[in-house]
This record gives sequence, structure tokens and C-alpha cells, in this order.
Amino acid sequence: MTRILASRPTTGPIWAVLLCLMVTIPACGDPAGPRTQDRHIAQSVALLLPRQHLTRHPLDAEISHRAMGLFLKSLDPMKLYFYQSDVDRFTQQADRIAEEVKKGDISLAYEIFSVYLKRLDERVALALELIRQPHDFTKDEEIIRDPDMLSYPKDTAEAQERWRKRIKLDLLVLKADKEMEGQAAVEKLEKRYTSLGKRMHQTDDEELTELYLTAICESYDPHTSYMSPETLENFDINMRLELEGIGAALQSEDGYTVVKSIIPGGAAAKDKRLKVGDKVVGVGQGESGDITDVVDMKLSDVVQLIRGKRGTVVRLEVLPGEGGPRQVYAITRERIELKDNEAKGRIFEQGTRADGKPYRIGVIDLPSFYMDMSGARLGLSEYRSTTRDVGRILEDFKAQGVDAVILDLRKNGGGSLQEAINLTGLFIPSGPVVQVKDAVGRVSVYDDENSSVAWAGPLIVVISKFSASASEILAGAIQDYKRGLIVGDSSTHGKGTVQSLMDLGQQLFRLPNAPKLGALKITIQQFYRPDGDSTQNRGVRADITLPSITDHIEDIAEADLQYALPFDRIEPADYQTDGDIDSSVIESLKTLSAQRVAASPDFQKVQQDIERYLAQRKSKTVPLNEAKFISQVKELDADKTERSQFEKLNSQGEQSGIERDYYLDEVINIMLDYLKYRVVARSQ
Repeated sequence: MTRILASRPTTGPIWAVLLCLMVTIPACGDPAGPRTQDRHIAQSVALLLPRQHLTRHPLDAEISHRAMGLFLKSLDPMKLYFYQSDVDRFTQQADRIAEEVKKGDISLAYEIFSVYLKRLDERVALALELIRQPHDFTKDEEIIRDPDMLSYPKDTAEAQERWRKRIKLDLLVLKADKEMEGQAAVEKLEKRYTSLGKRMHQTDDEELTELYLTAICESYDPHTSYMSPETLENFDINMRLELEGIGAALQSEDGYTVVKSIIPGGAAAKDKRLKVGDKVVGVGQGESGDITDVVDMKLSDVVQLIRGKRGTVVRLEVLPGEGGPRQVYAITRERIELKDNEAKGRIFEQGTRADGKPYRIGVIDLPSFYMDMSGARLGLSEYRSTTRDVGRILEDFKAQGVDAVILDLRKNGGGSLQEAINLTGLFIPSGPVVQVKDAVGRVSVYDDENSSVAWAGPLIVVISKFSASASEILAGAIQDYKRGLIVGDSSTHGKGTVQSLMDLGQQLFRLPNAPKLGALKITIQQFYRPDGDSTQNRGVRADITLPSITDHIEDIAEADLQYALPFDRIEPADYQTDGDIDSSVIESLKTLSAQRVAASPDFQKVQQDIERYLAQRKSKTVPLNEAKFISQVKELDADKTERSQFEKLNSQGEQSGIERDYYLDEVINIMLDYLKYRVVARSQ
């Protein structure tokens, strides 16, 4: 089975939504060693990578050394655990990777992970010792926050000094974040590091295989990866926008599984007992099954225990977030639609038309390009589809007499390539939407073949650095056709590649009931705009830029990622522009917007935050003097700012609808300026 994708780079969800289908939980404990199926998986990955990847790069010594660096970085990104001698020894063995993986041997991953767990145990023991020691918060010292400026510690003394500063920073963060200090802060950190050690020892063979093979895959480019059977199942659920479970989003906090949000309309929402902030400490199956203690259990295993087929009962042992004794809630699982990931529409009134009535502006929030691939394959008449949902919203907008449409793609990391093409077709009569070039240089043009247009009126597409891949296809085509304005961050993410999802069980056995071996997500093509420019590395550049912290966050754009493919261009496709957007219009609207932004207290604060953020990031260090640290946090905490932006990106179940804020107000004002321009232009 092969599926074509155009989706965001993996960012790692902050929490998990409770999913469907029970899966046996592996016994806790360190990974035992490569499994029989790992040989088949590794050999398949080694065979497919050099044959199918866009670059056709051989699986050789260069890829091996890249993979070693990426694997070590995935385990120890801040250089806190390994010694330099460990890394030197591993690096000397990097040449083994390519030849061993070709034979299906991934034993090196287990050798490295075994050393990692040993170092982890040593560091956790050290951390617990340091937490109890007194710290001088009046001393002027700093901790380096950029791991690229660090080498691995060379000995125990250097590791101890690095961890002393790490614990001191942890204590300062607790003081600044929650005003927690003294014994309460000590106990919280003790729980955090004890839980970390336990969770990492629960890493199972499937997870380690995925981590190691993905390091090899990402040595080709950032969007090629190996997906374990569990990861593949979760991916399918996200594309279908439906699951079977209780309907709650969970987050791991210091060893506890905490309810982050309740999905409206789900089983937990209907039951009404489970609340945001509750801690799930035990899970039982059925009305009377034993309850399994899940404290310090890794989040993915807790999710596996709670998920299950609709109509079955799961019992949750809960510590109420508001206090009180433990409770046990029996909840019957249901089918749940992830409505917070689907397209939403809302109409706002602002300004004054010639007839004295307010303009009606329709806003569509589109978090992803989703499609129920299984339903489409089976020919179901009502399978989930972005284009269908947005089409219905546009019909409703027209029925309610909207004057203009704003399509918000700020959180949209992509999804189905076909949906991106189909959705673009709702706004243009017909013609090429995207061009695709494969490994041998063949160019294919994908057209919108439907001549009907769902919305022919004024259009703005809102983007951010998080808008990736399929979002960039749509934004690029809208811009090339001069069909609408692109407003937001200075550019989109810059992911201009297409991935194929190859089911390894099907690839190996060619049977209807092939074993579940996961999938290889592999970059096979690069896509290009109708004008011939790739969006790779460069992204789609905004016509009008609005100040936003997301425009400046480090390491989120394609150009910031390791081994990203370069920008490229090909010959333009044969297309005709279909709108009235030209440089004079853009410059006029840009000037008016800049005047409003300069006068806006909200945007002034954003600009100040951007300047502070850039200054903090430029310093590459964090002060460990309490007065200086608290002063910096009061101005702006760069690390916390980044975390909050990624939480917004990954959040599910929290958005109840489209809300007005200063940013959307300015986008609407730009649209009103554009509407006035069109009225004047038509009168001349």
C-alpha cells in the first residue's frame, strides 16, 4: 500500500488523544534486543531508501555518519548524559550502520541505548543529590542554553558541574513559573527526575527500532522516517479525524497522566465526571477487571490501555485535580469525531458598504488537509474530506451574503496532496495547481480539472512559519493566479517535498492480512508552484507581513533543519492569472496596514516581545542569578514562548471556534481596504 502525502515535519505532540483498538502492552523493562521482525523491517528500509528516495543517495558511509549524529542527538539533545568518550567510541563504529542495516542487524542501537540508560541512571542519581543541596542564587553565573556551543562532558567532574547548573535553573524556573520554592520545589524536581528514569527504562523494542531507523531515514532528508505500527495507526486516525475511545486529551506531567482537555461530544464529555486537571493513576478493563497502576508509566502505554472499541467499558482511577479522595469512573467508549481538527467557519461584520450595511467577512480556520483514505479507497460516498467540508462552508457563506473570505492556514502543517489540489480548485476556474518532479527529472503537472468555482470573490490566505507543504501548495497557487492576498508571517515553512507512505508488511508479503510492520514515509518527489518556483527551503512569501513571534522562532523553518533539500526551480506551467492582485494594490494595502500596526498597542507589544526574544536567543545563555533571571522572565521567557507556540500547534480539543483578536482584526481590516479598492477600481 502506497499513499502520497504533503504534510508537516514531525514536531512531536505535547499530548496524545485517546485512540482506538486495544493493543497488548509490552512488559516494562529495558529493550531486550532485536526482534525477529526487526530484521525484516531493517532490510526493507535499507532496500527502499536508496531506490525510492528523491536523491537516490546510496546507503553508504556518509549516511551512516549522519545517522549516528542524529541518533545520539535524539537521545541526548542537550548533551547532558553521554560522556565525550562514549560519543567518540560510538562515532568510531558509525561505519557499521549501513552494512549492518542492509543485513537486518540493528544491534548497534541496543548497544548505544544500553550505555544511554546507564548514563541516565547516573545522572538521575546525581540530580537527586544536587536537588537536596543548597544553591547560591546571588552568585553571578550562567548556563549555556545552545547545545551547539557545548561539547559532551569529558569526565565526572564536568558532568557534575553541568548538572549543578541544570538543577539550579530548574529551581529558578519553578520559582518564576508557579512561585514554588523551598521543600515544594525540591519534591517536585525529585518526582520529575525519578519519573524520567522510570519512563526511559520503559522504552520498548518497537520504539527503539523506530528511533534508530528514523535516524537513518532522516539522514536523507528531514521528512523521511520509519513509522512503527502504533505510529502508523495514530497517523491514520489523524487523517480520518475520528477514533474510538473516551474522548480526552492527555499530557504527561512529572510521572502523572493528566487530563489536558475533554473533546466535546465524546464519552467523557457526556459522562461529565472526568475534568481537566484530573490525574489518571489507574486503568481497568470492563466492569470488574483489575486496575493497572499507571503512575510513572509512559504516556503512549497509558493511551494504549484506555483506548478500545466502542461499546466496551474502561474504568479510570482518578485523583481529582481540585483535590479530594480517589475516584473510579466507568466510561463506555464511543466513536468520536475530532471536530477541532476539521474546517470551521464564522462570519464577522465590520465596516460599511455603499448601502450602509456592514461588510460580512467569512473566516475559515483550516488546521489540516485531512482525508479518510480508507473510506476513499473503499468508495464510500461520505468519507471525510477537507474539500467537501470547506465547500459546504463556502455555500453557507454565500447563502448568508458574505462579501469576502479569509482562509486561515496558520496552524496547518499539510496533509493530503490531493486535498490541497482539490481545495485550491474551489477558488480558481481550472488549470495547473502544482508541478511535481521525480528523481529522474520527470515533471508532472497536477491540474484542477473542475471548472466550477465555489468562491470567486475577494480572498485572503493567512500563513505562518507553521504552514507547511500542502498549505504551501494552496498559498503558492493562489498567489501565482493573483487570486488572493497572502498575509501573515514573512513566509511559510518551506517544505516543498512529497512523501510516499509504504506499508512494509504489504511491501514484503503482498498479502491481504500481511503482518503489521509499520511503514516507511519516504520523500519521492519535489513540488513546484505553477510559476516554476519550488517552495522548498524558501516557502511562500507573504504579500503583507504582520508582526508575529512565530516568524522568528529558531529551528522551525525548513532551512533550519539538518539535511534539508535545496531550493530549485523548473519551467513555468501553462496557466493564466485569474485575479486583480498586482504590485500596486499590494503596496497600497501594505502601507495602510503598516500605519495601523504602528498605532496598535497590541502589535507594539508583539514587536517589543520579538526584540526581547531575539536578544535572549542571541545571548545563547541564561542567567542563574535569581534577580537577573526573574527580571528576564518578567520581560519575556524565550524558552516558554517557544513551548507555548508549539503547544498551540499541537493542541487538540481546546478550540471551541474562531475568535476575534487583534491579529484577526488587522487581517479583516486589510480585507476591508481591499474591498474599498475594488469598488474604486470598478467605478473608474
